[in-house]
Amino acid sequence: MSLVERIRPELRALSPYSAAEQVDDTIRLNANESPFTAPTDHFRRPLNRYPKVRPDTIAERLALRFNCSTDELLVTRGSSEAIDLLFRAFCTAGKNNVLISPPTFSMYAHYARIQNAAVRAVPLTADFKLDLHATRSALDEDTSLVFVCSPNNPTGTSAEPEEIEELLVAAGPKTAVVVDEAYIEFSEHPSFTTRIREFPNLIVLRTLSKALGFAGARCGAAIAAPDVIRVLNAIQAPYAVATPVVEAVEDALSEASLAACDANVKALVEERERVRRELAELRFVNRIWPSDANFLLVEFDDVDTIMGLTRESGILLRFFGGDLANCIRISIGSVDENEKMLRALRTLEKHS
Repeated sequence: MSLVERIRPELRALSPYSAAEQVDDTIRLNANESPFTAPTDHFRRPLNRYPKVRPDTIAERLALRFNCSTDELLVTRGSSEAIDLLFRAFCTAGKNNVLISPPTFSMYAHYARIQNAAVRAVPLTADFKLDLHATRSALDEDTSLVFVCSPNNPTGTSAEPEEIEELLVAAGPKTAVVVDEAYIEFSEHPSFTTRIREFPNLIVLRTLSKALGFAGARCGAAIAAPDVIRVLNAIQAPYAVATPVVEAVEDALSEASLAACDANVKALVEERERVRRELAELRFVNRIWPSDANFLLVEFDDVDTIMGLTRESGILLRFFGGDLANCIRISIGSVDENEKMLRALRTLEKHS
């Protein structure tokens, strides 16, 4: 059984929406577009015309960046849309189950509920590592997707490449292992985008939101075997990526922009470690987990006091509760932003 056979049978032969033909240097009277441009239209491509059904220019550049071929990649509206497409493709409502390892990105369980797929939670170990034995034991004939967020949100910890390889083998050809690499640029671990042909059941998610600083553009990618990408392409809405986003991403993927991105990532990792050292000096900080991402997960004596103090200082942090009841996730901002946060915490240190 190949992975594509796990896709819902009614979708395997689905064809993409047949959009109006687009040919350069022609008069387009076939798509019910307006002949007028808006006064605020200052883009390279006129907004009165539909964008390409699929943005081939950025697909080519993303494939080059992620070391895959264009037929192994689908450009998506952030990696969140890719997650949604995977659930719609692989999960028959009320039949299939998916494996997640909490604490992890909450959108996996959210999209599972939308699709009425059963969620099997296999918690991370006490030090936030994959529990491979428990994950293997939770697999069965109806498991369609296994999500591995690495580096993991919200813990910042990474799965070892050998662990992911072992999980891919254990899952077998009938179950997709989805490796969410939203934060991979901040880690020293290699990306799995180059392993697609080695593991046909591997799907990798990437995004421009974090390292490239393009969260507002909503652009990411799903990388998988071409037959899987073909089905995801058929499910995705036409014109999914808007013209302003296409042009912004084209610019973001220029050589100069990517060089600046690499420098920013290096600076942010250095700043992350500086903030870690500063936080470790505070008496009410119990633990700071190692992070391969652009944030730190910190355990405090009294999270309510910390959240209240920082909010009063105009600083928003993230509290999750549940298994992370004593923990707060702190995104690494600019040096000035981080200093403002640290000064607020030091004020509490003086009065404690």
